[in-house]
Amino acid sequence: MEKRDYYEVLEVPKNATSEEIKKAYRKMAIKYHPDKNPDNKEAEEKFKEAAEAYEVLSNPEKRSRYDQFGFSGLHGQQGFSGMDDIFSHFGDIFSDLFGGGGFGFGGGFSGGRQAQRHVNRGSNLRLRVKLNLSEINEGVKKKVKVNKYVPCPHCEGSGAKDNSFETCPTCNGRGQTVKVQNSIFGQMQTVTTCPNCGGEGKIIKNKCPECQGNGIVKSEEIIELNIPAGVAEGMQLSVRGKGNAGARNGIAGDLIILIEEEKDKNLERDGNDLIYNLFISFPQAALGTTVEIPIIDGTTEIKVPAGTQSGEVIKLRGKGLPELNSYGKGDLLVNVNVWTPRNLNKEEEKIMKSLLESENMNPASDKDKSPFKKFKKFFS
Repeated sequence: MEKRDYYEVLEVPKNATSEEIKKAYRKMAIKYHPDKNPDNKEAEEKFKEAAEAYEVLSNPEKRSRYDQFGFSGLHGQQGFSGMDDIFSHFGDIFSDLFGGGGFGFGGGFSGGRQAQRHVNRGSNLRLRVKLNLSEINEGVKKKVKVNKYVPCPHCEGSGAKDNSFETCPTCNGRGQTVKVQNSIFGQMQTVTTCPNCGGEGKIIKNKCPECQGNGIVKSEEIIELNIPAGVAEGMQLSVRGKGNAGARNGIAGDLIILIEEEKDKNLERDGNDLIYNLFISFPQAALGTTVEIPIIDGTTEIKVPAGTQSGEVIKLRGKGLPELNSYGKGDLLVNVNVWTPRNLNKEEEKIMKSLLESENMNPASDKDKSPFKKFKKFFS
């Protein structure tokens, strides 16, 4: 079964109180409990789905993470492998909700199908956010202006003027209609969403003149985004309930944040590592030198040992980017490139020619230039 929004599962708005969430879960648990629905796989799945939703939304910390980042913010903490897991994990919840009396349904409920009210859900919105390396390294709060549908302030999102509702006469408030047909196999019942009220169970007497009964109007909202450190190009973050509002006090959609990285003029990113290409002269490589290089939050000095070869890498541990939702950090890898001058004057040319006679200038005499030793030095 595809994962549904937890507020939608329990049929509550995003700003529902803990008591409202508990009440909604109790209703779902009673409706779909296996004792009442023996050998009904669909009911079992809905029972587990409701239990999972309640486990998250009843926990203030988990609910906060879910509201901000959606399912990805729970780090795999949600989900249950079977009915035994649910009864084990939710024993205390069942005791709290039902007074420790268990879930015996022997004759306590009349037959027939309970109607499920339709809940309007607003659509998701997508927004691109550009970040530089410094913002990715530290995490950042950004305020963005979003054009979206919001609950109508004149009718408080109900769509009705002066809260003027009446029970739908077509479905008598159930939100569904049942059609019975005779066939060679007997009577067959078809349950469909009520065409008159759209499954809401009630209809508006007098529509709000501002929103024409929809309960939502176009407006602008300033939203503060809390973007964690370590995000990467193409990553998506979900801000729960900050998309378009649902019609007539329905559930709001989500705001999907698509991360884009601004290209840095000095540093390249490779996962959580950063790469800097350092160019030094032949004398600097031969004699060794100290140079200043850029890092994320400024500059730092590094020592280039005498005899450094072009293509060698100097590793600065922990100078890369942080891992998302972790304490680890990548490294800064400095690729050393020995620059060769293109034009020499006569004096420089004379010096170079004299150096050709030196045995130290012959690559064949270098016993430390083997590929294995370079490989070993890179990881040291």
